[in-house]
Amino acid sequence: MEQTNVQAFELGTPAIVCRWRLCESMLPLENRLLRALGKRQIDGVPVSRKLLAWAKQHLEWTLRSGSSDYPEGTLMVVIDKNGQAVMTVGPYEPLQSTSLAALIDRASISGIEAHKTCVAPETLWIVKNDVLYASVEQGTFMSGVASLVADLARTLGIPMVYDSDLVEKLSHKQIAFDQVFLCSDEHGIVAADGYDTGMAHKFVGSYQTLLEKERKKKRTH
Repeated sequence: MEQTNVQAFELGTPAIVCRWRLCESMLPLENRLLRALGKRQIDGVPVSRKLLAWAKQHLEWTLRSGSSDYPEGTLMVVIDKNGQAVMTVGPYEPLQSTSLAALIDRASISGIEAHKTCVAPETLWIVKNDVLYASVEQGTFMSGVASLVADLARTLGIPMVYDSDLVEKLSHKQIAFDQVFLCSDEHGIVAADGYDTGMAHKFVGSYQTLLEKERKKKRTH
């Protein structure tokens, strides 16, 4: 795929790296992902409208051909501190572990990224007494997949609590829970081993249904 400013282009130190899962060379939740990209910041400055327009244009024009080798791969959008960007597609690498500890570690690392860019690409969610808890601060803009879960919860009338300290509480076993899952723009909705029942199972199923709808679109065109 192409990049901004092709002539004399040299990408500097990456400031933002987005990893988005592809499905049949299409990008599920494209609008949500682009909205979240627009909320990210570099040194306190939001991603420019010009860059967002570039990203949308290249998704429309080159994603299908650019992902022909990896139609079920991962699309990477890398933006440097000067606002220059590049898109590239590579193979999708599944999570090596979906244990509770592994998902906590991923959410913790993502939280550090959120302090720099204002959007966490991966967030941890728990279910406790039929209430959904999200590891984000209320009012914070969510990633594409996380916003899908929040909207589904509102539609289904599921009570939600925003808790920016949730990951730390889970790390120190300071909160009880029934189910746990990770929301990731790269891996989708992933339930932790042994905590994949009930509501967590339903959200995982909803995401898989979304992917299947994308594959059906591909087959009908």
